[in-house]
Amino acid sequence: MSQSDRGLRRLAAGTLLVAFQGTTAPDWVLRELENGLGGVTFFGFNVADPDRLRSLTASLRAAGEPVISLDEEGGDVTRLAYHVGSPYPGNAALGAVDDAELTHRVYRAIGSELAACGINLDMAPDADVNTEADNPVIGTRSFGDDPALVARHTVAAVQGLQSVNVAACVKHFPGHGATRVDSHLAIPVVDVTLDVLRARELVPFRAAIGAGTKSIMTAHVAVPSLTGRTPATLSPAALTELLRGELGYDGAVITDAMDMHAITKSVGLAGGAVLSLAAGSDLICLGPLPTYDDVRHIIDEIVAAVRDGRLPAARLEEAAARLAALRAWFGSAASPSVEQNGVGLHAARRAVRLTGAMEPLVEPLVIEVDTPPTIAVGDVPWGVGPWLPQAEIIRVKPADADVPVLLAKATDRSLVVVVKDAHRNEASRELVSALVTARPDTTVIEMGLPIWRPDSAAYIATYGAARANAQAAIELLTA
Repeated sequence: MSQSDRGLRRLAAGTLLVAFQGTTAPDWVLRELENGLGGVTFFGFNVADPDRLRSLTASLRAAGEPVISLDEEGGDVTRLAYHVGSPYPGNAALGAVDDAELTHRVYRAIGSELAACGINLDMAPDADVNTEADNPVIGTRSFGDDPALVARHTVAAVQGLQSVNVAACVKHFPGHGATRVDSHLAIPVVDVTLDVLRARELVPFRAAIGAGTKSIMTAHVAVPSLTGRTPATLSPAALTELLRGELGYDGAVITDAMDMHAITKSVGLAGGAVLSLAAGSDLICLGPLPTYDDVRHIIDEIVAAVRDGRLPAARLEEAAARLAALRAWFGSAASPSVEQNGVGLHAARRAVRLTGAMEPLVEPLVIEVDTPPTIAVGDVPWGVGPWLPQAEIIRVKPADADVPVLLAKATDRSLVVVVKDAHRNEASRELVSALVTARPDTTVIEMGLPIWRPDSAAYIATYGAARANAQAAIELLTA
């Protein structure tokens, strides 16, 4: 391979953010980092404990200058606390409190934990304006449905993370909040005019750019008035004309995971990588599914696209320059100390809401209504069990629940029903309604968005299912 060929391959590899299985780095990842690979992104299965994560990130840094990233939003979407649930409430809870200084403190604490583990980029905050109640992928990940509220908390989150030298990655541009389809499964459509997009979806992104966010993540959503049928991740109109041109953004643009069906079922991994780079992205996040063979194929396809004119070499050089600037910023400050200081629980306590009146608990029976996790969240534990050890807790699937049997077990006992996003699940609503009709003294705890509520004696809204949210709810229940 000639020197020019090696240089081109290095530029191509530099645009990739790869993932791998396990808690140690495979040899191929270390080897590719030495050859210019852009970086890695972690998922829950990569994180065992802080010490092992520090060892992992140190091994990656020894091989190159990688972007080391993960999705740590707090709330339902957590990687550091994937196996136990997050100690921080998510954005919906922070939006419900609506104290931007508190949001800054929470994200500064999250950033401190990440920096202490060697993470230099957090794929957060979620800046989507959640205007669609039946949104299957955003929901409690959003600060709310008001553009101005979402904007001020997005700014606070960006500044909180970046105050401890962890780059923010504001997502999902140009907005995923008005969708009813999960882009992990298909291409969602945001069918609004450009005027609506500017007045609603783009408000938080414009604010984040003003606040100096170091990166922005693209969404695999089509906006017919802007991108036609093409997902924004692959659209020059979205990434070059709107984001770079109209909004004036010159930081790093990172794609959402390219192994999502919105991409793989339309243009494929390698084809999507080339199209996205040509559209204006700088770093291609591949997600957890692609293998090393896939990674090599994508690099080869990027090189081939430059050679045959589909992708200007100048685009790769521009991406490399932006990532070099990002790496220089990473190295501009000392690592901070962890400063959690209970701010997560404090925020969750401020967010929790009680409607109605509760009686003291008597041999409580807790029925947790099972809710399938979304792909973005993964199988993170949730529920109230750790904070209510005196209770009998039953986890039921709505379709399989035997209401008479459950009511019989609850005879002469306090009945507590825990649900998550009941407004999105008819079977959950029917089960809760049947229980509450028979037992009007039931306390219902909603650990998703409190959009639907039954006529129960007491109703507790947590605005999220993180560990901190559950603890705050039980403190209220047992006060």
